[in-house]
Amino acid sequence: MDIIKTAESLIRFRTETGNDKEIKQCMAYIKDLFQGSGALVDIFQEANLAPVIFIRNTNTENFDALVLGHIDVVPAEDDMFIPRIDGNKMFGRGTLDMKSFAAVALNSMEYILKNRLPINFGVILSSDEEKGSKGTAAFMNEHPNISAKIVLDNDVGGDIQKIVTKCKNPVFVKIIAEGKEAHGSTPWEGIDANELTLQTLNKIREFYPYYSLNGLNPENKWVDTVHFAKICGGDVSNVISNFCETLCDFRLTENSDTEHLRKILDKCMVTGVHYEIVSESTPVVMDETNPYILDYKKFAEEILGKPLEFEHIGGATDSREFAVKGSTVIMHSGSGEGMHAGNEYVEIDSVLKIADIQIKFLEKLAREKQ
Repeated sequence: MDIIKTAESLIRFRTETGNDKEIKQCMAYIKDLFQGSGALVDIFQEANLAPVIFIRNTNTENFDALVLGHIDVVPAEDDMFIPRIDGNKMFGRGTLDMKSFAAVALNSMEYILKNRLPINFGVILSSDEEKGSKGTAAFMNEHPNISAKIVLDNDVGGDIQKIVTKCKNPVFVKIIAEGKEAHGSTPWEGIDANELTLQTLNKIREFYPYYSLNGLNPENKWVDTVHFAKICGGDVSNVISNFCETLCDFRLTENSDTEHLRKILDKCMVTGVHYEIVSESTPVVMDETNPYILDYKKFAEEILGKPLEFEHIGGATDSREFAVKGSTVIMHSGSGEGMHAGNEYVEIDSVLKIADIQIKFLEKLAREKQ
């Protein structure tokens, strides 16, 4: 498979999360790639949820290795869906996050099929990862017994020299303040929901400091954090707001949990304010002495000709669904910049090297089974 040409083809589909027509066309393209190959390809979709494409070389649900990823992307201008190559860089929406590495996974599947490697292998690509992975959750509910010894997760793009061994637990919380409307000139006749919100957020900041580029920047970044992603209160300038809603994005390390967060939030609510946990997950934490991770690291260092480092990141990953089942999750991706931005690009040689590393690792798994 020409990985870069496949990546370019994937990028041309405008698979912004929720664009059902383009997402279905992209999945149909992927399915066609495996016509006559012997692969089993299913497109799973539950009502009103985004589809998931499931490709495998076996009818079992007990896998030696799975690759997880997604084909949806964040919104972008039209020209970003026309991939552009400049030297070693490929520009476009999804080049780094993460259609190039979806192409790597498809290449691995093709290689295993052509070479008849004796391992149970599969690829799972979702299409709503950028907005909560509800489709993936439905897929996992439909396949409660699915398991994998190894999960290869290439959705941690940015630096091929680093293998991620820890991801935080994202917990999204809605804070709702209810006040009483009044004219802006007589605030004593009302209760300002915006003011109640500010008091509550200030209390939260006593537990979770405000970190920023031009402010507090901790040396140890493996800490619980929160940012106030969206604050909505008030309609017009001369009316005391009777309602305000804030969406908070908490990122918790493995040393914390949602129950601990609830206890803190309970202390922070002022009269007239309450909260709801919108969604929660689990952190992914891997042992850096895990023999599979060390084997993978060895292959990567041989191919790259440089030592690799272990890294911890604040982002979430769909591989958490398998981490809780006991899978060894290997989180490694290629290099690039501009994820979710207008200058997104991936370094082409890093894509090809990730593909080589993945093949070498899968070949070793196959030898071990013989």
